[in-house]
Amino acid sequence: MIKHNPIKILNVNASDISGGAARAAYRIHRSLVEYGIEHGLKSEMRVINKFSEDFSVIGGPPVGQSWIWQRLQPRLSRYSKKGFFTTNKSLHSTAWPSTGLGSELKNKWNKSEFDLLHLNWLGDCTISIEEIGKLEMPIVWTLLDQWLFCGAEHYVSPPIDGQSETNDKRFQLAYDSLTRFSNERGPDINRNTWLRKFRSWQRPIHIVSPSNWLADCARKSSLTRDWPITVIPFPLDLEIWSPVDSMQARDLFGLPKDKKIVLFGAIKGTIDSRKGADLLYAAIHYLSQDISDKSLENIHLVVFGQDQPLDPPKVDFPISFMGHLSDDISLRILYAASDVMVVPSRQEGFGQTASEAQACGTPVVAFRSGGLIDVVDHMVTGALANPFDSKSLAKEIKWVLEDSERLTKLGLSARKRAQKLWDPRKIAMLYSDLFKEIISKSLT
Repeated sequence: MIKHNPIKILNVNASDISGGAARAAYRIHRSLVEYGIEHGLKSEMRVINKFSEDFSVIGGPPVGQSWIWQRLQPRLSRYSKKGFFTTNKSLHSTAWPSTGLGSELKNKWNKSEFDLLHLNWLGDCTISIEEIGKLEMPIVWTLLDQWLFCGAEHYVSPPIDGQSETNDKRFQLAYDSLTRFSNERGPDINRNTWLRKFRSWQRPIHIVSPSNWLADCARKSSLTRDWPITVIPFPLDLEIWSPVDSMQARDLFGLPKDKKIVLFGAIKGTIDSRKGADLLYAAIHYLSQDISDKSLENIHLVVFGQDQPLDPPKVDFPISFMGHLSDDISLRILYAASDVMVVPSRQEGFGQTASEAQACGTPVVAFRSGGLIDVVDHMVTGALANPFDSKSLAKEIKWVLEDSERLTKLGLSARKRAQKLWDPRKIAMLYSDLFKEIISKSLT
């Protein structure tokens, strides 16, 4: 029997497990490590900031980068945004100047250390736009936000109150100078960054999107509208993310057993306006005014991702702040302790907290918007409210909670759907098929 050498994949990300995007990229990598071998793949991950103890992850600055440049490059990157002001609170990355990672990757490629490069979330200090444009190996790029097909912003401006979608269409209009919003001042770093991408990225790169919404955005972009796109969701370790006894889970967190637990959480908690905490608080207020079922009088709101603020929000039900949960087991137990997870995001490329909660058997309520449309099956694994209507959100939360038998059924369906869609073995197979197709095309 002839044994073929495995196809070697090098995944590149700014870090491995710090932040939502890093966790998604790392989960893809781990699915390839654990199940890719079945499909003839071998996966390694290259990051600048390594936080895990995973031997398959290579951390540290680019090979050959001097200690002077390690200090100077981030400062120059920050300087490139000097004088820029915007009301869009999304992170902005100019990915300038070069870091040296491009040369490292070229050397690895020339030495046949990998067969395909898989880019993920890069930021300012991983690799520059110009370095990416000079890479000649087969490349796949998984979207973890909108930066790839936008300017410097990682998400366009979110919808304003009363609108169901954003009016920020600059990424569709090639960042024409006439389309700049009045809420920006200083150098137009979004236009400048887009122009650098347009000039540098002459070769189309195959995009992977975790959701149909994010894929549609890329197809509308003046930069990537002609690039090939495949939709593959983020994987989840379904052994880690699985149901546990709800009452035992509440004991561990000291949560009341006689109340309906409504859970909300994000890495930045209520600080990030994109995550929609204000919309949830408004929904809770509407819910308190529209209670006809006595079982709903005992709602208890739980927030993770931040400590209790000095001036806690004034809501009509008790609220507990659980702080930052840095390990998967604690978060899994908190999901299991909850009756419903609410993800009221204004923008969400996928919605990992929604998928995690459902894998743990907890129904999810969200807005019918963005990647969450793919994650939540309306009236099967939770409910989707009209974007971005807090009254509609309150109505759907009530619908999920008011019928105990239905609540149980929703939780069971949520777990089954997680097993069907986000099994890492299946995700590894989908990536494997795509990688092999791209490598095959590169050889012809």
